[in-house]
Amino acid sequence: MSTSVTHASRVLLRIVPILLPFLSPISLVLLADGGPERLIDHFPEAASSGCMACHQEVEPIREIGSEMLNQIMAKGKAMGDPAGCVVCHNGDPNETQDIAIAHGGANFYPDPGSPWVNENTCGTCHEDQVKVQWQSLMMTEAGKIQGTCWSFGALTGDAHKYANYAVKNPTDRSTRLGTEAYRQYMDALAELEPNVFVNEHEPLPDALGFDELDKLNDDPSLAAFTYIRQECNRCHHGVKGRSSRGDFRGMGCSSCHVPYGNEGLYEGADLSISKTETGHPLTHQIQGTRDADVTIHEVTYHGLAVETCTTCHNRGKRIGVSFQGLMETPYASPLDENAKDQPGLHTKHYIAMEQDIHYQKGMKCQDCHTSIDVHGDGFLAATNLAAVQIECSDCHGTPDQFPWELPPVSYTHLTLPTKRIV
Repeated sequence: MSTSVTHASRVLLRIVPILLPFLSPISLVLLADGGPERLIDHFPEAASSGCMACHQEVEPIREIGSEMLNQIMAKGKAMGDPAGCVVCHNGDPNETQDIAIAHGGANFYPDPGSPWVNENTCGTCHEDQVKVQWQSLMMTEAGKIQGTCWSFGALTGDAHKYANYAVKNPTDRSTRLGTEAYRQYMDALAELEPNVFVNEHEPLPDALGFDELDKLNDDPSLAAFTYIRQECNRCHHGVKGRSSRGDFRGMGCSSCHVPYGNEGLYEGADLSISKTETGHPLTHQIQGTRDADVTIHEVTYHGLAVETCTTCHNRGKRIGVSFQGLMETPYASPLDENAKDQPGLHTKHYIAMEQDIHYQKGMKCQDCHTSIDVHGDGFLAATNLAAVQIECSDCHGTPDQFPWELPPVSYTHLTLPTKRIV
């Protein structure tokens, strides 16, 4: 650090306390974060958009120079919005006074990633991913539904009967996403495990109403449907997460691709968005592949944060929190520096154990769980084991062979361990 910079820093430290009462909120943000990145600083023409009458400080939805941001800005300009807001949110970019008109009534999308509207938003560019979402395990939740129903006695056998809604496979198997080799592999696996690779799911029965609880005396297994709908379905992509610490998230595509903080508070630079009202994204940015940079408070990370995955994957197998080395405890200790109980996270408390070696080395969930794995390939796969593409042996090999020595898969006689997937 140069002498001049050091001296300047010392001067600022002396004068900032004096100036604090007179600084505007945006000035405080600039001082705290070293200057937030604003869309209009890189796209000056965006200032002419009516959206900027309120959101002039908003950060770019993707990092400057990224192909995605450039395409959004170009598409927005073609739609009459040089700020690109209407590409995702719709609304009226010419309105500067009436927020009801600007937000376009029923045609405005506060959460463009919602599966109920994303055909008109994300799907205009990411058609394949949106098209297959209804068959994806992340949406059907057939695996956890089957497991819960089976354990409650509401199902017998290992056939995956129910999903959140009625859904069928496409009739044309050539529409499955992926390479021809992948399609052959999945066809062979489906033949091996017909109980998991079903052709259709029935909708999960309704939960019992308060006036129907006496039915449990005759059939206690009916409790399964109430339990699933009241507890398990909070993680369904068709709804927002539970509004508690660590559980805040968006819907559909936004569940994974928009970062939320544990507190559910917005911490970006847009002055029109409340900093005290919960339920807002952490920042107005999209996280995606490892090439997607997200910068917040001068900290940049790449791809999907593990914490995004643990918003949902903190129950059942506990795989998300276990990956981070967190184990549930019935106690509120260890205490913080003020001897106060640790705050609840996912409505629970944790103690720190040893982190998974992959997490220690900087790996993320998405390093093994690929796009097809998470988004789906357009066909039903009722357990996560059935949907994954990358297996341990792909990187680690087997006791007898290095990974590069493993033979290719035979699609005539599937050369995989013939263990049942349940």
